[in-house]
Amino acid sequence: MDDWALLRAASEPSFSGALATVASAAGHAYRKAGAAMLLHADGRRTGCISPGCLEDDLQQRAERLAGRRTHELITYNLHPDEDPIWGSELGCGGVITVLLEPVEGGLRRSLRAAWSRVRAGEAVRLVRRMAGGTIRHAVVPLAAGAGDAAAEPDELPASVFLPRPRLILFGAGADAPPICDAAARIGFRVTVADWREPLLRPERFPLAESFAAGPGGVGLADALGIGAGDYVLLCSHHLRHDRGMLEAVLPRKPVYVGVLGSRKRAAALLDGLPADGRVRAPVGLPIGAVGPAEIAVSIAAELTAVRSVQRAMLGKEAADDANAGHLPGGGQRIAAGACETCG
Repeated sequence: MDDWALLRAASEPSFSGALATVASAAGHAYRKAGAAMLLHADGRRTGCISPGCLEDDLQQRAERLAGRRTHELITYNLHPDEDPIWGSELGCGGVITVLLEPVEGGLRRSLRAAWSRVRAGEAVRLVRRMAGGTIRHAVVPLAAGAGDAAAEPDELPASVFLPRPRLILFGAGADAPPICDAAARIGFRVTVADWREPLLRPERFPLAESFAAGPGGVGLADALGIGAGDYVLLCSHHLRHDRGMLEAVLPRKPVYVGVLGSRKRAAALLDGLPADGRVRAPVGLPIGAVGPAEIAVSIAAELTAVRSVQRAMLGKEAADDANAGHLPGGGQRIAAGACETCG
């Protein structure tokens, strides 16, 4: 899910509400440990931690926490034999513990600090520790491997916030607008580059940045500052220009390089180049897509799959319960003591 929208909303001066974070998840769960959402005081929500099973209950709890110096840890047992408790016949089969905190004081300051740093392209961790019965928050850089570190005895689950990854579309032809729209809506920052300026009209790419430049090559890669954190998609349908971009981009080792077109065309483009697992040629998941809209769906699905691996490596959402952090009281439903957020 998109950290950008959550942090931006929490940083608004008028925001009032609570932050819900998945502290642990055992068995089937819609989101894993580390996932977060905002519950606005006016009933709106930013993000999600379930397909709607838990949010109504969390919203009522958030209303009761408003203005109080407390947080709450709530365990939801969604196994079918627990249905009489919830009465909704959810039957999801998992056990999920959620940390609910009013966005006030120290937490508000920390979320605003995280927003500033994420906007600047930095990945950060929001660290929570218990001190004298209160939660203390701090925003720290996301060090390599930090997502795998064991929690200290007094540490609550941390939240990891990542910048929007950049997707560079080289080529602004007829198939580029639906790809751009799909990628932007799933949380990518999209830049469309092409040497044919008439194709870069704002109405064709309302959700993207446009970059007019000469045909592909080292100069364009330098101008765009393509690096190891970027995703690149070649879709100009011009063999020589796409080949020039490939030669310039591959040494920079971006997360993902996609080549639009047939297997024969992809083989010709990659001939003699050091391609590895980062290169997807032809691009997109094999769903039998036909036409620009369906191809965009297949590409968005592949981008999501690659990004999910990257997020798990960074500890965005814990892959298993061992990374969920320490839960005071064994993660039972408790309303723990005073919260520093009022200070």
